[in-house]
Amino acid sequence: MAQTVIDTANHIAAYAAKAARVQVIAAYPITPQTSIVERIAELVESGEFDAEYIRVESEHSAMAACIGAAAAGARTFTATAAHGLVLMHEPMHWASGSRLPIVMPVANRALGPGWNIWADSTDSMSQRDTGWIQFYCADNQEVFDTIIQAYKLCENERILLPAMVCLEAFILTHTYMPVKIPDQEKIDDFLPHYKPNWILDVSNPLSHGNILSPEWYMEFRYMMQESMENAKQLIPEIDKEYSKHFGFEHGGLVDKYKCDDADLILLTVGTIGSEAKVAVDNLRREGLKIGSARIRVFRPFPKEEIRKLAENAQMFAVIDRGISFGMEGFIAEETKASLCSQNDRPLIAGFIAGLGGRDVTFKTIEKIAKKSAEWMQRGRIEKETVWVDLKE
Repeated sequence: MAQTVIDTANHIAAYAAKAARVQVIAAYPITPQTSIVERIAELVESGEFDAEYIRVESEHSAMAACIGAAAAGARTFTATAAHGLVLMHEPMHWASGSRLPIVMPVANRALGPGWNIWADSTDSMSQRDTGWIQFYCADNQEVFDTIIQAYKLCENERILLPAMVCLEAFILTHTYMPVKIPDQEKIDDFLPHYKPNWILDVSNPLSHGNILSPEWYMEFRYMMQESMENAKQLIPEIDKEYSKHFGFEHGGLVDKYKCDDADLILLTVGTIGSEAKVAVDNLRREGLKIGSARIRVFRPFPKEEIRKLAENAQMFAVIDRGISFGMEGFIAEETKASLCSQNDRPLIAGFIAGLGGRDVTFKTIEKIAKKSAEWMQRGRIEKETVWVDLKE
C-alpha cells in the first residue's frame, strides 16, 4: 500500500533501494552518507529487506564488491560522499567500462583540507569523466523517484552504464520532508526484476574486461559515448512514464521554470534550483522577466536543452556550488562549451556560491539576478566568474 513517510533524504534513499529490490549492498560509512547504509542494515537485519549486505574495509572495496556482484547478475547498490567518492575513482572506471548498471547515491560534501562535512558538488562533478550518469536532486521525493528511475535507465540494453544520484550534505541528507512511497506492486511493474546483459558464470565461461589492443579499445569507448547519447532520449521518457504511474515528474534532463518568455535565465543544480524558483517569483513581481532552469542531469550534459533555452534568452546567470580549479564553475564551463558554436548566443556570467555548505537563499539569488540584469541591459558582463559573498 502506498504511504507517505516523513524522513531524511538518506533514509529515503535506503527505502528506495528496498523498493527497487536491490540484491547486494556494499556498505562503508562516511559522513554525511552513513545513515543510508545504517538504515539499510536495520531493514536487512529485521527481515524487511531481502538482500546480501557486505561490510567492506573502504570505499574502494565497496565499489569493487558492487562490480563483482553486478558481474554475477545482481542488482547492486552502495553510497558514499566526498573523500570516499574520490577513493573510488579507479574502480568507477572499471564499473562503467564493464557496462554494469550500479546505482550509487552520493551525499555531496566538500573536499578537504580544510576539513568540512557540508554541501559542495565538487566531489561528484570532478568525477564527470568516469563514464557514470549523474543525477542531481532538489528534494527528498526526487531522491526516491530518481533512484528507481536510475535502475530503469541503467539496466536498459541501450545504456548499461552506472549512475550516481546526488543529494546535498545536510541540506537534504539530514532534513526531514514528506515523501510518497508507492505501492510495491506498482514499483515492481515499473521496474521489473533485473535481467543482466551478461554474467560471470562458471558453467558458461567467458572472457570480460581483458586486455584490449589499440585495434578495438577505441570502439568500446565509442559505444559508451553512444550510451550516454541514448540516455539523453531515455531519461525524459522514463521521467514521464514514472509520472504516469506515480504522479511525480522532475523535468527530465532540465527542470525549467518560467523560461518561455524569460530574458534572463538562472542555471542551477540541486537545491539551489528550489530557491531559484522563489527568487524568480519575487523578481517577476518587480517586473523582471526571469526564469530558472535546474540542470537535473550533469552527465550526459543536456547541451541540446541549453541551446533551446538560448534561442530566446538574452543572458544566462550560472550558479555553481563547485569549482573546477584553474577554470570556473562546472556548469558555467559546460554551458559555454555547449553554446560556443551558436550564433548570437546569450551573455553568460558564472557565479560561485555556497561552497562548503554556505547558505544560498532566494535572497542571495535575487542579488545575483539583479546584478546580472544590470549587465544584460549594458550588453556586456563585467566579470566572467563572480565569487558570491566572500568575506573580506
